[in-house]
Amino acid sequence: METSDGPGGPPAAARTAPTLDELDELVVSCRACPRLVAWREQVGREKRAAFRDQTYWARPVPGFGDTRAAVVVVGLAPAAHGANRTGRMFTGDRSGDFLFAALHRCGFANQSTSTGRDDGMVLDGVRLVAPVRCVPPDNRPTPDERRRCAPFLARELELLAPTLQVAVALGALGWNALLAALAGQGWAVPRPRPRFGHGAAIDLAPVDGGPGRLTVLGSYHVSPHNTSTGRLTPAMLDAVLDRAAALTGRERRPAPPAAPPTVRQPPR
Repeated sequence: METSDGPGGPPAAARTAPTLDELDELVVSCRACPRLVAWREQVGREKRAAFRDQTYWARPVPGFGDTRAAVVVVGLAPAAHGANRTGRMFTGDRSGDFLFAALHRCGFANQSTSTGRDDGMVLDGVRLVAPVRCVPPDNRPTPDERRRCAPFLARELELLAPTLQVAVALGALGWNALLAALAGQGWAVPRPRPRFGHGAAIDLAPVDGGPGRLTVLGSYHVSPHNTSTGRLTPAMLDAVLDRAAALTGRERRPAPPAAPPTVRQPPR
């Protein structure tokens, strides 16, 4: 498999990755953006005081969830002390707390909390992805960084295509990156492209008139700013995820039970 030292590096190799596992390996090996490499590693060295005893992931973050997902949730980029620390999308920060609680309420996750890669979290029918795989300074990737990272999202969507029915975009950047990727894959994305908004919905068909439909839904991002100010409430996010579930033929049902806690016997 081509590495970051080969022509074009992992982003170029991603265009022909045959499986999600091999795509994930390419994502994790990527060093295509010097500014992002330097920043993710600096954050991993300096750490937040609360996590000073932990080893940060400090690498690009691959997608997480069901490899035969009917729903894909598209975010923005890893958080400095969330996914950049834990190595899993939306895991270990307040944005993830908000999202995973909603996924659990709507039956997509087996538990409501996500703290690390070994916490037992299982997603059913949904996969979490992002258009930028490294933490950017000030949460602002440059246009060139977004462009270099775009092949990872595009290929992930292609590999999920046999089962994918709904894409949920969190925020305007995720919305625009998603529509750009879908347009490049032959979906009839309207022109001009529809504007992002919470609750926005677009039904897409292939340009060639072939079989298949895809619905794109918009939701405000699960950022602490949006959730703490009430711009995005749990009920608002639940409504979007419930709609996604209904479009895939899933009825809202109680989420799968979490694994029972380990009971420690008192010493004798």
